[in-house]
Amino acid sequence: MDPKLLKTKKVYFFGNGYAEGSASMTKILGGKGAHLSEMTLLGIPVPPGFTITTNECVHYLNSDKRISQNLKTEVLYNIKKLEKLLNLRFGDRKMPLLFSVRSGAEASMPGMMETVLNLGLNDETVEGLVETSHNERFAYDCYRRFLQMFGSVVLGIEAKLFENLAGTSTSLKQTVQSFKALIREKTGKDFEQDVHQQLWKAIGAVFDSWNLPRAETYRKLNNIPSKLGTACTVQAMVFGNLGENSATGVAFTRNPSTGEKEIFGEFLENAQGEDVVAGLRTPLSLHVMKEKHKACYKKFLSLQSRLEGHYKDMQDIEFTIQNGELFLLQTRTGKRSAQAQIKIAVDMVEEGIIDQKTAVLRVKPEHIDQMLHPRIDPKTKKKKIARGLPASPGAVSGEIVFNPDDALVLKEEGKKCLLVRRETSAEDIHGMNAACGILTTLGGMTSHAAVVARGMGKPCVVGCGELIVDEKKKSLQVGENIYREGDILTIDGSTGDVFEGKVSTIEAESGEEFKTLMAWADHFRSMKVRANADTPQDAYKAREFGAEGIGLCRTEHMFFDEHRILAVREMILSKTQSERKKALEKILPYQKEDFLGIFRAMAPLPVTVRLLDPPLHEFLPHDEKGIKDLAKDLGCEEEEVKRRIASLQEYNPMLGHRGCRLGISYPEIYHVQVQALMEAVCELKKNEGLYVRPEIMIPLISHVKEYEFIEKDIRAICDDILKKNNVSVKYFVGTMIELPRAALTADEIAKKADFFSFGTNDLTQTTFGLSRDDAGSFLFEYVQKNILPENPFISLDKEGVGKLITMATQNGRAANPTLKVGICGEHGGDPASIQFCFENGLDYVSCSPYRVPVARLAAARAALMSS
Repeated sequence: MDPKLLKTKKVYFFGNGYAEGSASMTKILGGKGAHLSEMTLLGIPVPPGFTITTNECVHYLNSDKRISQNLKTEVLYNIKKLEKLLNLRFGDRKMPLLFSVRSGAEASMPGMMETVLNLGLNDETVEGLVETSHNERFAYDCYRRFLQMFGSVVLGIEAKLFENLAGTSTSLKQTVQSFKALIREKTGKDFEQDVHQQLWKAIGAVFDSWNLPRAETYRKLNNIPSKLGTACTVQAMVFGNLGENSATGVAFTRNPSTGEKEIFGEFLENAQGEDVVAGLRTPLSLHVMKEKHKACYKKFLSLQSRLEGHYKDMQDIEFTIQNGELFLLQTRTGKRSAQAQIKIAVDMVEEGIIDQKTAVLRVKPEHIDQMLHPRIDPKTKKKKIARGLPASPGAVSGEIVFNPDDALVLKEEGKKCLLVRRETSAEDIHGMNAACGILTTLGGMTSHAAVVARGMGKPCVVGCGELIVDEKKKSLQVGENIYREGDILTIDGSTGDVFEGKVSTIEAESGEEFKTLMAWADHFRSMKVRANADTPQDAYKAREFGAEGIGLCRTEHMFFDEHRILAVREMILSKTQSERKKALEKILPYQKEDFLGIFRAMAPLPVTVRLLDPPLHEFLPHDEKGIKDLAKDLGCEEEEVKRRIASLQEYNPMLGHRGCRLGISYPEIYHVQVQALMEAVCELKKNEGLYVRPEIMIPLISHVKEYEFIEKDIRAICDDILKKNNVSVKYFVGTMIELPRAALTADEIAKKADFFSFGTNDLTQTTFGLSRDDAGSFLFEYVQKNILPENPFISLDKEGVGKLITMATQNGRAANPTLKVGICGEHGGDPASIQFCFENGLDYVSCSPYRVPVARLAAARAALMSS
């Protein structure tokens, strides 16, 4: 197609085997429009229609929300084509053509934007629909639906007002009259009878829905740019509510919860598509469709198989049966659980549908993270109170809340909560994101709650009809038991079970598909992944998850054990160097014991040990009882302890007497730590034959002279111990780059250092001039107001902190070509930050043990995307 045409054409037609668009045009036609065109070209039965481009949405939103005359001209031209194709007329009182008007962005945003069905009905055309269908109930059911949808979506009238009126009406005709009266009451105008005005207003409402709060929230959660806009597809209506020989449903070509290769879905007879998604009626399994609509089911099996083969991925398909004739209304890549994503990717490689590279790229790092959800401990005692449908796997406990806003409040307070609703809607997206799990009384496996929870990786149970929820009173009843807001429940999204109180869980176990995928990822990645681990237990867990060494072992974490802290405090409160050395002699065996365990767990992989970093006052008590007990243990006066604690207090300890500054003021502290480390190395080599690769890291360097002062003592102690033990071990000495000055003078430091490890937590703090502990109260606002794209303590600030890392790496390697470079801050487990590290040639990233699989996959994806 002529590229110039793409810039000027506003509307793309599809129907009867012909389409002006294709699957490759999602950018301008949105996912829905592009795939409707593609299905039409494939000869799949799709109701004809046309798609208005995303460019027109952007133009509309940026031009006082006016639909241009040029766009109207193209729309009217395409309506004429539809009228000729279908032998129906838009607005005709005898043979009326009705439309669905639906949104569809480039990236799938299920339920986040608006739809209007049955458009084109008015007081005259409804009678035409009665005549053509010979079904008055059907015609007025469509009119009722249209009035409610148009009233809420286009006119902004609260949907519950229509629902309340519907409950008081005795017939569909009466409901229609009540709805029209409500519209007149709320807008001061009669309901719009001009079908063309209906259409222009509906198209505008679809475009406007791009900026609905729920849509904006969804885009932020899924990193979808706000400038894209949505396409708008206008499509001839097909009706699933014509009677028992008509139906509507949603199906997945594979099980979206488990990934099993089986068709999975639900349908409702005598219904329209919104009924299935809304969860207001409990749908039927496709197995029932197989029995009651045999011909359509057989045809659907063939079509869904074709679509999965064509798109080479699991498909989420919407369909309608109208008087025994099957139509497909949409196909898109199906949302699925993390477990299903991994299984489907691996299975499709084995089935010859995709290759290993595609499988690795298809699974996102967050899917790996979700695989590590806990499950109910089968040995624990538990009281099951109800059972629903297992919509999204994982087990979780939390305080129950009945309002999405309350869920958000509890999250900000650091509390876990379960969002309990009759059913969820797109308006609840912020609360669903804030909650740790979701529980609904209505809806099926393809309801809004189920689909969104699976996409978010949150445990979810739906259709739990045993629960009676009173959202006003903020309570739920199960039999004779009543649970109120704040009570704790546990849900198991893998079984559908609901339990009273908090139930013990155990860690997830990865299956064979997980191991297979991770093996492929390891094959494709070049950047190493280490773990931050401070204990032997952490080290063993890290290796279990595939860590290739320890990138950060924080020695201070070893000091807080109750059996060791007294000796540490004695060392801190010592008045002379001799007293300090005496106290340190007590600490030496503890440190050595820890290093033996960690090195043993990691041998022969590298272990980077950071020497003492935090200020000394962090190890001292600050309450009266703690001070009194310490004075008693040390045999001194309380006032003396208080004076010493006061002398160590600092106005800004983050930038105070910590890190290498402690090692310069009190060199004996680092001496003992290095002694313990090297004695452990020698003992393991001599007694157990284990080869250890120790890397000693000096923290908080800002000047090369600091590094030189400490490094010479470290090497002297290491060489002396190795010589005494007649052991040959290669060790390395390096530093954390966590201050801007160190990054700026990296070339000077690199001439002396064996390695750099970027401590991005402190580097971010000092580059921004922010305290990580305090900035949380306002950084959310910075992101919300688009001052920052995201929290820089969660994902690396590439433009600022990233420039320092790039410069330090390049200058450091220019001065020392053998320099090893890694990152050990919290960013080491963030996929976007890992991508940055790969692009800048870092040798490894280091993160918490449980993030190691995430980092392994992220590193592989980074390598594949660059090739």
